[in-house]
Amino acid sequence: MNPTATLTGKTALVTGASSGLGLAMATALAEAGASVVLAARDAAKLAQALARLQARQLDVHGLALDVRDEASIAGAVAWLGATWGGKLNVLVNNAGIGMRTVNPEFLTRPQPFYEVSAEGFRDVIDTNLTGYFLVAKAFVPLFLAQGRGKIVNISMNHETMRRPGFIPYGPSRAGAESLSLIMAEDLRAQHIDVNMLLPGGATDTGMIPEAARAAIAGKFQLLSPGVMAEPIVFLASEASNGLTGQRLVATEFAAWKA
Repeated sequence: MNPTATLTGKTALVTGASSGLGLAMATALAEAGASVVLAARDAAKLAQALARLQARQLDVHGLALDVRDEASIAGAVAWLGATWGGKLNVLVNNAGIGMRTVNPEFLTRPQPFYEVSAEGFRDVIDTNLTGYFLVAKAFVPLFLAQGRGKIVNISMNHETMRRPGFIPYGPSRAGAESLSLIMAEDLRAQHIDVNMLLPGGATDTGMIPEAARAAIAGKFQLLSPGVMAEPIVFLASEASNGLTGQRLVATEFAAWKA
């Protein structure tokens, strides 16, 4: 990690931070000196993650947050106001649910879109796309008041957006990319940077069903969630000021930055 990309004095909030990519990014931001809020729906997992990081003397806090619930999001905004005086430098939209929620065998037995339930479709879209919108909409006024801010929306490979059997996950992330690009333009004049970050391949997270791990083990190696550490610290740092509307791939970050 670039030692000059210090985040001391910065504040950040990461959604879906109790495990996987969210936890890896929250950890990296805290290790770089930021005060970090880990936000997630699962209170038990969140408490466990928080305890591990606090045991390392990292400046981390936990918030129960459902990105589909406007009242829950408003509560998080209120917490920031009461605890940090409304100061927020970085928002990482990461909370999401995957294909396993609509088809547990999506990697080995893809399901055509016409067999996906309407309820399953709405649930993924509400979390992965509408959730990004609702969270950003709620926190952007803090950035506007400060005159600066950074939003990082987590995405995925374009190949997955076209892969058979990946509805509704593919459309949810494709929509999030369009959302990100338009957000970047809407906020460019206000010096609020909006960028996308994706791992660059399948990652070893809870979105991969345990039963499928053996089946895919011989085909490719899953990326560690830690692949997101260096690029998220860069995007949160002063070094990325003015960079907006970009799509960074974590596995290609070193070459991109060189």
